[in-house]
Amino acid sequence: MNAVSSANMAVLAQAGASASASASASASASASASASASASEEDAAGTGQYLTFTLDDEWFAVGIAEVREIIQYGQMTEVPLMPDFVRGVINLRGAVVPVIDLQARLGRAPALVGERTSIVIFEVRRHGERHALGMMVDAVSEVIEIGDSVVDPPPQFGGRVKRDYIQGMAKVGGRFVVILSLEATLDIDDMADQCDHARHKLAA
Repeated sequence: MNAVSSANMAVLAQAGASASASASASASASASASASASASEEDAAGTGQYLTFTLDDEWFAVGIAEVREIIQYGQMTEVPLMPDFVRGVINLRGAVVPVIDLQARLGRAPALVGERTSIVIFEVRRHGERHALGMMVDAVSEVIEIGDSVVDPPPQFGGRVKRDYIQGMAKVGGRFVVILSLEATLDIDDMADQCDHARHKLAA
């Protein structure tokens, strides 16, 4: 197993260990501390776990609950007559999974592949059916907790990311993190429309 794969597994293990620790603490809580535990749960209700990653020098985050797995960028089959944000498809244990280049999806130049380039696998819904999609990022960082109280709404103007794609903005550890709305960023209907448009344009 190479360093990138090991690091990606460690990131997900980090989230799992955190959840296991919380469950263990809850199980060992005494009846006399129930009132205190209830208060703690109320405080924690406004905090979420997020997977962070980078594109160029910018930091992004998505809810960890929406992440299925993380894999290293590897062999990929290109699909002709597709827009730039469709990087290609991969074979994931027998399933064909489209990979979206997040850089290009955000309206930028297609990403360059580096040593830490990774693909984050998500499961999205369309018309009641589940679909696996991969999102190509420069590097996966870590799982962090972000409180709702420190999350600001998307900026009205001036940002480098389309406002519809942003769930919120947060300042964590001295840096700004863009929290993406996967519902918008990986909107299958919207991407399908763009694929049809690109196919007709390139075929003309």
